Amino acid sequence: MLQQILSSVFSTDFLASVFRITAPILFAALASAVSERAGVANIGLEGIMMISALSGVLFSAWSQSAFVGVLGAALMGALIGLMMGFFYLKLGTDIILAGIAVNMLGGGGTIFFLYLFTGEKGNSASIPSKMLPTVDIPILKNIPVLGALSGQSILTYVAFLCVILVFILFYKTPLGLKIRAVGENRNAADSVGLSVNRVSYIALAISGILAGLGGAYMSMYYSMGFNANMVAGRGFIALAAQAMGRGEPLGTMLSSMLFGAADALRNNMEGTGLPSQLVSTIPYVITIIGLSLYTASTMNKAKRARKNRALREKKGDAV
Repeated sequence: MLQQILSSVFSTDFLASVFRITAPILFAALASAVSERAGVANIGLEGIMMISALSGVLFSAWSQSAFVGVLGAALMGALIGLMMGFFYLKLGTDIILAGIAVNMLGGGGTIFFLYLFTGEKGNSASIPSKMLPTVDIPILKNIPVLGALSGQSILTYVAFLCVILVFILFYKTPLGLKIRAVGENRNAADSVGLSVNRVSYIALAISGILAGLGGAYMSMYYSMGFNANMVAGRGFIALAAQAMGRGEPLGTMLSSMLFGAADALRNNMEGTGLPSQLVSTIPYVITIIGLSLYTASTMNKAKRARKNRALREKKGDAV
């Protein structure tokens, strides 16, 4: 059994599956990173992905265009992000409660709207929606090992491209500077004339677009259609990936790939004879372990900072 597991893990197919499974988590994790940098915790990622997944299927079916489906999913994600911002910034609703409401809407509301628009109950099997095509990269597919990364959905490559784009947004654009300033200290940013609410709205809209792309990926490529609860906790795993990556695009990508590898390992171990209940817990166990390590690291860092501050104060008193 061990030899079977090792042979499946150290294979090009496993590497390809890691990238395929990582993509939706990475979209949502980057969405969380953008909102967190603006000082707004977007825990509604799960719901946004569910609603956008349904939107992608419906828009692509109505238009008979996969591109329109993806665009509709992204726009729906942006609208939900702006709606959360309206309730939080304008009406004073707790952002955590707003996120919980969006998650509940994504869980139950999507089933209702699917039935309302199509008459289907729980899945979109009979809807003539368009799926995202795979893309062969001529140069990449001829490289040993890395050639397995060719033939993925275009959104897979977009997900990893977004890591670069988010980095550029954070550190190379005036908007990114404003987002980081608002996230560091809203009052200080407001005192120098920044429109704090406007920046927060923009950050939530970008966060919604990224999560919406993750939802479109799930329904228009990964699962080849919409199913109830198809996101399966990836929005919450993305929150953990963002936290472990400390909100940095590269760190967030690496953390997302860790969780993607755990999910791919679960899929590979399903035929090894181990109990299915045990195998299905692998991604969530990895999430708990990762968050525990992150928490321990954060606590140690805070402890060292307090110790250094105490030493500086002691030296100052001695002087």
